[in-house]
Amino acid sequence: MADQRKRVAENFPGDFFVDSTCIDCDACRQIAPAVFGEAAQTSYVKNQPQNNSDRLRALHALVSCPTGSIGCLGDDDVKSVMNDFPLLIEEPVYYCGYNSPKSYGGNSYFIRRAAGNWLVDSPKFIAPLVKRLENLGGVSHIFLTHSDDVADAERFAAHFGSQRIIHREELSSQPGAEMILDGDGPWDLSPDLTAIATPGHTEGHCVLLFQQRFLFTGDHLDWDRDGQQLSASHDYCWHSWGEQILSMQRLLEYDFEWILPGHGQKVLLPAAEMRAQLTRLIAAMKERTQ
Repeated sequence: MADQRKRVAENFPGDFFVDSTCIDCDACRQIAPAVFGEAAQTSYVKNQPQNNSDRLRALHALVSCPTGSIGCLGDDDVKSVMNDFPLLIEEPVYYCGYNSPKSYGGNSYFIRRAAGNWLVDSPKFIAPLVKRLENLGGVSHIFLTHSDDVADAERFAAHFGSQRIIHREELSSQPGAEMILDGDGPWDLSPDLTAIATPGHTEGHCVLLFQQRFLFTGDHLDWDRDGQQLSASHDYCWHSWGEQILSMQRLLEYDFEWILPGHGQKVLLPAAEMRAQLTRLIAAMKERTQ
């Protein structure tokens, strides 16, 4: 629970506030961009909610905050909001919420499929979400993009009897994983799901393409809200920037319209515009090496 005695100075006065335990993971700014902004080292409340829709989004951000750093002094029924997750992005893909501090507040996603539901990376293992996933048919597979964002994958796998999928180079984070990807791929995991090797951020990083429309990108690729363009992080490239450039070029072989990252902003663009954005990004990444 957030502590109003630790409110960051930038907060706009009112019911909602962010305290100094915030790790600046960006989750609240993704969920409720009209309410939350970015300060020097934390998020903050830049505007109090002006309508019911903004207030609901702010409550969703409160519930999803990995460190419990968002507070609300109103009489809102937070417990009822907890049952809203996972939140629909576009059928059949959902955002799980309940971001975990174990993955520095990384996003995770739920794919609803008749042949078996999938998680992409892991949220917190928390009762309201687990119950909702049970009601939606459980989880047959958990695709883990890389070692940073595994969070509570082991607990979800044990509870649902899920098959965890991860690249061998990331296996130290999930040594009991049931399905191990070897080599350079790509791997057709089902007719509508393809894993693509994207080393760079980490050595065994992979992304997941669903229905040639949704690309779950882990820490490989996201959307820069301020610059309104695709982005990759040089500062948080732990393995090889050169390999990350090559991995980005590999994505030009595929069509997709959604970028759904572990960290950073999601975006929907027409496939042709997505390709143009990706081409621009690759050129910018190459300039960063010169």
